[in-house]
Amino acid sequence: MRSVGVEEELLLVDARTGEPRALSAAVLAAASRDPLGNEEVFESELHRQQLEFATRPQTDMADLAKEIRRWRAEAARHAEGVRASVAALATSPLEVSPAIGSGERHQWLADNFGLTVQEQLTCGCHIHVSVDSDEEGVAVLDRMRPWLSVLLAMSANSPFWQGGDSGYGSYRNRVWGRWPSAGPVEVFGTADRYHEQVGDMTASGVLKDAGMVYFDARLSQAYPTVETRVADVCLDPSTTVLLATLTRGLVETAVRQWHDGVPPGRHTVALLRLATWRAARSGLEGELIHPVTMRPAPAEAVVRALFDHVRDALEDSGDIVPAQEALANLLKTGNGARVQRELLRSTGSLRDVVTECVRRTLD
Repeated sequence: MRSVGVEEELLLVDARTGEPRALSAAVLAAASRDPLGNEEVFESELHRQQLEFATRPQTDMADLAKEIRRWRAEAARHAEGVRASVAALATSPLEVSPAIGSGERHQWLADNFGLTVQEQLTCGCHIHVSVDSDEEGVAVLDRMRPWLSVLLAMSANSPFWQGGDSGYGSYRNRVWGRWPSAGPVEVFGTADRYHEQVGDMTASGVLKDAGMVYFDARLSQAYPTVETRVADVCLDPSTTVLLATLTRGLVETAVRQWHDGVPPGRHTVALLRLATWRAARSGLEGELIHPVTMRPAPAEAVVRALFDHVRDALEDSGDIVPAQEALANLLKTGNGARVQRELLRSTGSLRDVVTECVRRTLD
């Protein structure tokens, strides 16, 4: 059974006003003093209004769900000590002036990328799935490329930007795409070719190091995993678990195709970029671009096509029933973007949206 680990970035907000607060150092200090010794779970991010945690690798999705809920709750407990809350929001609904971290790496990014860095206060969800080798990992990357936009649409949780509606389900994706190394990539074919490209990109001098290779999915530098980076952080933790389940299914399905001699699809990067844009714009509303035909199709039909694509892998891992239930719930209630917009329509207040999303983060 392939193991799965999740990294979630959370927004730190004022417990009273809902405005983002630059308190990551204080929250990390509180975690370091905790007698439970969980400080290594949490990390700072590019902006001081963010906090990241990472689960341990899990093979059972029920255990992964418990870990996600546990670390969200622990993050909230540490934040409470400095009169803050945590929200699983991929962008701040309220206006914010992002505060860049003081580390050397963060300063290098600010010096070299200017306004792009200043506007990167966005929270994503990274999903790691174990692979046996770099060669297997690249075979996975090559075959899962067209399906990543569907994961983005399902996770879309960033409709608001600087106090207004962006018109997108995932505006985080549009902001993140300003990095020169972000987005879809071509078919690599071999691990050697993958590493050659990463080496060429870092040798260009534009990137500080290989850690700045922000492909939608990549080989992890730290772990023997494929790391998907396309998703928004999800408001509902059950959506995070569903994405992790489907991502493991995509990895296993791709490996089976590789062993069976099934070549990867030859979709161009240009088409994949269009599919990504459509997913960011529409989320689960309206149409998406179907990963097989590269033509428009209803969002629900495209999501169900993803499910059918990985069905055999889900059945073999025992995930089929809980995944079906989680998918049905997602299609019924909507992703975070829909929930946030519905909350604004019912309350008329972005502050109330943040307050309710703080509560739902810990559901």
